[in-house]
Amino acid sequence: MQSLWMIAASLLFACMGVCVKLGSSQFSTAELVFYRGFVGLLMMMALARWQGIPWHTPHWRLQLSRGLSGTVSLMSYFFALGALPLATAVTLSYTSPLFVALLLVLWFREPLSRGAATAIALGFTGVVLLLKPTLQADQWFGATIGLGAGMLASVAYVNVRELGRAGEPEARTVLWFSAVTSLFGLGWALASGGLHPIDDRGAAILLGVGGFGGCAQLAMTRAYRLGKTVVSANLSYSTVIFSSLFGVALWDERLPWTSILAIAIIIASGVLISLASRQPAPILESD
Repeated sequence: MQSLWMIAASLLFACMGVCVKLGSSQFSTAELVFYRGFVGLLMMMALARWQGIPWHTPHWRLQLSRGLSGTVSLMSYFFALGALPLATAVTLSYTSPLFVALLLVLWFREPLSRGAATAIALGFTGVVLLLKPTLQADQWFGATIGLGAGMLASVAYVNVRELGRAGEPEARTVLWFSAVTSLFGLGWALASGGLHPIDDRGAAILLGVGGFGGCAQLAMTRAYRLGKTVVSANLSYSTVIFSSLFGVALWDERLPWTSILAIAIIIASGVLISLASRQPAPILESD
């Protein structure tokens, strides 16, 4: 079930990426970040109230670390989505599983089996094959920002795991992240020219950015809270697959055989990492 939560999160993140791509011609990156956080914040406030979850937390330092790393990663990701083709931007951002594995080994001193390491390397090979060396000279800055988004996202994901182990409810974790994101996004937008008027199309796009993003955060947080971090991180590669399919359906982007091969490699990687990490997940002290 943990794997299904991560796959659902990946699909929702891909939907959010489509909305960001559509909105990048009408709104600035700062505005998209603000509305992503603000809509998610309203959703999480309502959900936390419905579930009877208080907004204050005893783990505020960890929540701030997760919020800051996730917000800067989101800013970088949205910038890359506006500057690069959809699949390219998503692929660069979703190098985060590689960085997650490195963080767990170097920072937390967690052992990584040979099979898990091989599966992660296989997945990263698939991502590189999907990307291909096709960037234009004016796209390298966006590509660098996109890769930075993946690196920063790994810090946020590890923080999500630690918050889950501390017993933090998913709604409160996403609420704090959304609050930090909306504050940073609003400040950035006001400092760079303010907010643009919103028409019907823009409203639908912004609701999609915030709604899909908020639901994806909930699903991702539950996946990291209940499952193994490396498994969840590796399954996040499926966002690349969903984004590639959206590119075909919405923009008629025909996939070459190398991209189809890359998708097959990434799927195989997800299966292998799951098989290599079938040890029981740590028992949580709270539900």
